[in-house]
Amino acid sequence: MRLLWELLVLQSFMVCLADDNTLHGPVFLQEPSSMIFPLDSEEKKVKLNCEVKGNPRPTVGWKLNGTNIDIGMDYRYSAVEGNLLINNPNKTQDSGTYQCVATNPFGRIVSREAKLQFAYLENFKTRTRSTVSVRQGQGMVLLCGPPPHSGELTYAWIFNEYPSFVHQDNRRFVSQETGNLYIAKVEASDVGNYTCVVTNTVTNSRVLGPPNPTHPQERWGDGGV
Repeated sequence: MRLLWELLVLQSFMVCLADDNTLHGPVFLQEPSSMIFPLDSEEKKVKLNCEVKGNPRPTVGWKLNGTNIDIGMDYRYSAVEGNLLINNPNKTQDSGTYQCVATNPFGRIVSREAKLQFAYLENFKTRTRSTVSVRQGQGMVLLCGPPPHSGELTYAWIFNEYPSFVHQDNRRFVSQETGNLYIAKVEASDVGNYTCVVTNTVTNSRVLGPPNPTHPQERWGDGGV
């Protein structure tokens, strides 16, 4: 019984050895995947993976937006076992679609497209905003107008000063699509300064917009301003 088992193991080993020695074109073991890289990351290095096999061993190159990357011409690029490393990545130069290309005498294969994007959040350019006149009992909309960014954002509003945030209820609503603040049936207690707070969920960075001052359009009655 033991002899039979040993013969089966030896046969499997010989099959694997024969497969390794068979001449064939390149085959992907791992293709690059799309990724979002935070620009403020301490790593300062992007890695796009590509692993191939073939006999003879394939040579591996890379394309950016359909154009071959000449790794030797840009010190920021390097290739390690087929993987592409980008040192000190730049969102203007390095954003785009990457593909791994493997070639040997028996064929050439091109990987799926992998999109490299950069997550960032710039500061608001506007320093001041015009005063918004509000009328008691009517609705009010305050525009956030987020600054240039890439990556998913979340929004909140500060009322008058930190850490007093606007709490959403049946009258107050903060749109997580636009960042705008909506207040229905304005009350006297709603008058003040509002500041939009924008957070990038990828980089965890946060910026504050310019204050949005509000003041009553007319003198309100008892309990008013």
